[in-house]
Amino acid sequence: MKRPPLILAKFLPATLACVAVGLLAYVWLGGLPDGWVSLRIPFLDGDGAGDTSGPSPLEKATLTMSGGTAADLPGAWPGFRGPNRDAISPEDTPLADVWAPGEPKAVWSVDTGEGHAGAAVLNGRVYLIDYDRAAKADALRCLSLADGKEIWKFSYPLSVKRNHGMSRTIPAVTHKHVVSLGPKCHVSCLDAASGKFQWGIDLVREYGTTVPAWYAGQCPLIDGDRVILAPAGSSLMIAVEISTGKVLWKTPNPRDWKMTHVSITPMDIAGRKTYIYCGHRGVSGVAADDGSELWFTTDWKISIATVPSPVPVPDNRIFLSGGYEAGSLMLEITGKDGAWQAKPVFRLDADTFGATQQTPILHDGHLYGVRPNGELVCLNLQGKVLWTSGTRHRFGLGPFLVANGKILVMDDKGQLTMAQAAPEGFKLLASAKVLDGHDAWGPMAMVGGRLIVRDLTRMVCLDLRKK
Repeated sequence: MKRPPLILAKFLPATLACVAVGLLAYVWLGGLPDGWVSLRIPFLDGDGAGDTSGPSPLEKATLTMSGGTAADLPGAWPGFRGPNRDAISPEDTPLADVWAPGEPKAVWSVDTGEGHAGAAVLNGRVYLIDYDRAAKADALRCLSLADGKEIWKFSYPLSVKRNHGMSRTIPAVTHKHVVSLGPKCHVSCLDAASGKFQWGIDLVREYGTTVPAWYAGQCPLIDGDRVILAPAGSSLMIAVEISTGKVLWKTPNPRDWKMTHVSITPMDIAGRKTYIYCGHRGVSGVAADDGSELWFTTDWKISIATVPSPVPVPDNRIFLSGGYEAGSLMLEITGKDGAWQAKPVFRLDADTFGATQQTPILHDGHLYGVRPNGELVCLNLQGKVLWTSGTRHRFGLGPFLVANGKILVMDDKGQLTMAQAAPEGFKLLASAKVLDGHDAWGPMAMVGGRLIVRDLTRMVCLDLRKK
């Protein structure tokens, strides 16, 4: 929707508590029929997550200009998981093979609100979803890649409570536009250079979206001239023309799937371009041209939180993984128009491989990811574990990416490790403490040999280039 210009008895309590805890656990484990009770999520109820009274927060947005300037530096990481949405850097900038004491060096650092939102980078600008607790405002910040100084900040009033981080999505950016999805599902499209507001969508108001527990984690997908989003309310998925905000198509949601923390994955299947999305009760494949649903399956669903996104695998297969004992599932998509099917190929139990938070990487025909015990794992495409990093090298819920044939992986406390991204075995190259905080879970970005990382309250740009 186009928006106007911005100006924006003693034992009874204990007994009841025990019953409530038991009921909550029972519901989470699927012990009650759908619709019998609405599970109330701690820290989310009562903070306006579904409040649609009064004007939309987007109508009260403001734009603040600052003294930073765009850097004349190479590199692009224009959204979630990089240029190809696969967490692999396509750049050929040589990276150091070892780190001396004190390396890698920090180029700049900035303080942030509590969160796990990673950076998007293009044309010397760094884009970051953030939350200003003092102002009680959700914000999209634009920083200089050279020194981290703020160029502009677009913000709107929003009540968000501390909930294992307050911001966790990554914007998507082109040379002309930047699109963000805030913690309570407000979508904003701005001019990428100036921050000027173009259009916005309040998914809760306009599509009946249910804000996920721990707030939104879906990162927008820009595909050519359109933005692809999954409201998972009255429509499962929508395509929006990026230049105008016009909705081009809507995918029905007859099974009433709710929004998860998963981001949409583009994938060519049997010669047809599709978008893959995991709702809270299954997986769907949608045609890119008209939004029609080609197939769906309920063979994959996670009872508490669905976070890692689908990973496209050769031969029309999709690798799915999750936490909370979900393990993994390889799907194969077969058939053609009017007769599409999603068939399970194999499953892995959680001890073999599951991914609680970060999406695995497909690199040179092998899958790399961190399983629930924190070990980095390399799998072949038949689900066999080729190697693990072992008990001495565990990484918790931290992010990872591949660049120059190396895999860079962060642990929860900010220890960055570099290893060979190869199926022959885990070969440690270097390791250094690069962050001093905790919950260093935000996805990393690699641009021109610079690595942008963050913990709960701080973002740092590191120089990884070979001297």
